[in-house]
Amino acid sequence: MTLDDIRRLNIREAGNWPLLPRVVVLGAILVVLVAAGAFFDWKDQYDALDVARQEEAKLHEQYTSKKAKAVNFDLYVQQLKEIELSFGALLKQLPNKAEMDALLTDINQAGLGRGLQFELFKPAAQERMADFYAERPINIKITGTYHDMGAFASDVAQLPRIVTLNDVAIANDKGSLSMDAQAKTFRYLDEEEIATQRRLAQAAKDKGKK
Repeated sequence: MTLDDIRRLNIREAGNWPLLPRVVVLGAILVVLVAAGAFFDWKDQYDALDVARQEEAKLHEQYTSKKAKAVNFDLYVQQLKEIELSFGALLKQLPNKAEMDALLTDINQAGLGRGLQFELFKPAAQERMADFYAERPINIKITGTYHDMGAFASDVAQLPRIVTLNDVAIANDKGSLSMDAQAKTFRYLDEEEIATQRRLAQAAKDKGKK
């Protein structure tokens, strides 16, 4: 069949066409129908299949993560116990509210015991509250020898309660050394104070969402 024969074909007489043109046209129609079906019907199924595959991969990752945690569960329990013991030991180094005055006296006596002169020993009027502890800064100024100041710092570090020395500045005034510093003491909060801190934190969080 030549190209001229194909041009002379009349679509209205398709039933009388030779076999080859009819096969070609039917094949083209079939391809169009399959493509249309894929676009209008199968596309949603392909998308659903793709989503299912992604979900499968996500679930597999979660399963692997949880399996690893399950395998190491005993190790996690042991680590948690060690953390609780460490936390308990640190908590014991924090005085309660009734012991704070005694701790301030210990700091003062540590300086006097080294022959230092306190020109300033001023605890802050307000404590700085945190989740489970309160911090009280104490502004101090002492005079004495360099050796005695070093010994005082060592004595403070060895107190049974946690005390830190911050913002230390030493000046030499005509052979007399003076040290300005801020000591910080800490105490743990009682249950009522902790509850108050949690309420304040929640209120601030709720306010931030508005």
